[in-house]
Amino acid sequence: MNAGNQIGIRRRERKRLLVGLLFISPWLAGLLLFQLYPILSSFYYSLTEYSLFTPPEWVGAANYKELFDDPKVWLSLYNTLFMTIFGLFPHLAFALAIALLLNRNVKGQSIYRTIYFLPTLVPIVAATLLWMWLLNAQYGLINELAGRIGLPQPNWLLDPKWTKPALVLMGFWGTGTATIMYLAALQEVPRMYYEAAEIDGANAWQKFRQITLPAISPMTLFQVIMGIIGTLQLFTQGYVFAEGNGQAIGGPENSLLFYGVYLYQTAFSFLRMGYASAMAWLLFAVVFALTILVFKTSAKWVYYGGDR
Repeated sequence: MNAGNQIGIRRRERKRLLVGLLFISPWLAGLLLFQLYPILSSFYYSLTEYSLFTPPEWVGAANYKELFDDPKVWLSLYNTLFMTIFGLFPHLAFALAIALLLNRNVKGQSIYRTIYFLPTLVPIVAATLLWMWLLNAQYGLINELAGRIGLPQPNWLLDPKWTKPALVLMGFWGTGTATIMYLAALQEVPRMYYEAAEIDGANAWQKFRQITLPAISPMTLFQVIMGIIGTLQLFTQGYVFAEGNGQAIGGPENSLLFYGVYLYQTAFSFLRMGYASAMAWLLFAVVFALTILVFKTSAKWVYYGGDR
């Protein structure tokens, strides 16, 4: 190949590169202006005392030091981690159970799948207000049914011991997306594995434990990571529960003061943007650490292809 051909090829490659950059330039502009710049700005503001109405005043790591002495930070982290542990994993187990039922070959299968997915289309604020009515201690449907079968009838909305369990209960309403994703994973499991297990005399539990769970473990890993990220940013449900019930932000005895709610209160009620930015970076550190932890442990329970 002579030098003239090499120059022509380089020109064509540069032209393709320029055309490609031209097509993705709107996305690049959005990334730089609306994501990267705010992220870098928030880190700078986390090192300052900033209230929106006065110029930022450099304070160094003072905001981060204050985080560890702020009891509300620890309380909000506890409330948020409570929802992550006692909300995420029961919801995933419920979604998997429903997906297993929807994966069975029964009449009206598509109708059942649609019914279970429909609640996820309801706006989260509307769904929260609906559940506040269902959980009302005096005339709510949940307590009415609980009373008929002899179960306790707690004050879900006002008793600090029951506010977070109320949100956990409400979360089962919105597992449609996780159910559909599990259903897609279940349909990718080769039937020959089950047929071979039946020949070996395996029962239903053995097939579920030895075939189904390992086969869908990559989907479980994805669901766990996305669920952790989502629950650690929990905001709307706790905020609406408190506001809709006439309570201050955080609910009764701050039992609904999730980290996202406290961050919002710090930024827009107390106008401490610098401190709120430091809170946001602490949340990023927690999410990053938990994500790495899940990835590190996934080698023991996630299987790809023919690993097992």
